[in-house]
Amino acid sequence: MSEKIYVGVDVGGTAIKVGICNVEGELLHTYEGPTETSKGTDTILHNIAQYVRNIVAESPFAWEQVEGVGIGIAGFLDIPNGIVKYSANLPLVNVHLKSFLEQELKVKILVNNDANVAALGEAWAGAGKGVDNCVCYTLGTGVGGGIIIGGKIVEGFAGMAGELGHIAIVPDLEAIQCGCGKMGCLETVSSATGIIRMAKDAVERGDRTTLATVEDIMAKDVIDAAKAGDEVAARIVSRAAYYLGKSMALMAVVLNPECFIIGGGVSKAGDFLFDQIREVFSKYTQKEAQEGVKIVAATLGNNAGVVGAAGLILRS
Repeated sequence: MSEKIYVGVDVGGTAIKVGICNVEGELLHTYEGPTETSKGTDTILHNIAQYVRNIVAESPFAWEQVEGVGIGIAGFLDIPNGIVKYSANLPLVNVHLKSFLEQELKVKILVNNDANVAALGEAWAGAGKGVDNCVCYTLGTGVGGGIIIGGKIVEGFAGMAGELGHIAIVPDLEAIQCGCGKMGCLETVSSATGIIRMAKDAVERGDRTTLATVEDIMAKDVIDAAKAGDEVAARIVSRAAYYLGKSMALMAVVLNPECFIIGGGVSKAGDFLFDQIREVFSKYTQKEAQEGVKIVAATLGNNAGVVGAAGLILRS
């Protein structure tokens, strides 16, 4: 068999997911194993290498067909050198991941931030397939992001490009402190955490809302209540959508992408959320910068990471 294959690895705090893709970004085979963070750095590194060997061994492909292995991992990275400087969910500090895997696997290795590779996955084979310029938002515990221009990840000189959740967009009088230490970041209002915080604040103020009867409020509870006509919940969702739309208006005149792709748990609110985002985007974006621009839902789900990691090799 002469077909080249591209292996992607999504390193998480609990599990390491591995996938094999073809040149079209089609996910052909998957494998998953435990990260085993409690066993330390060496175990994690050897697990990554072994799981890559395992997926190729149990697939119909030969090792000689592997064009390279891409790694997506959360943390602060030296991307060109493939060094994990620090990761909040993994015991990795100044770990030379790229050089270790090159020694172990004898193939091309590339390492990048997990949000970047998820964005690349969507751009390559998901909601942005066929589009060279897009901006991706992931609405979960925080607001992750990735920017694809000319089919490649925009990293910036220190690898910090695409930190969309930390755009300081909320006005000072309304701003609260973000987990990053700064004030008014997008993720303080548009993440699941931000939505939950605003809902709990409303309940504590005594606002008339059905959320007062919910014991442990989740973002989905707020969205469902808003859809059911709860005015307090609706205002919270509208606020999240408002700042997302405004941030996209900023991105539109800076980058002029063809589409914005939104993934993560909060995106499951669907058009109830998306229509509000589109309305704000239309209001605040220069006409020429919004023509033909789409705001769409991500389609790859949990596979975006492995597909995008594999795409690092093809699109490097």
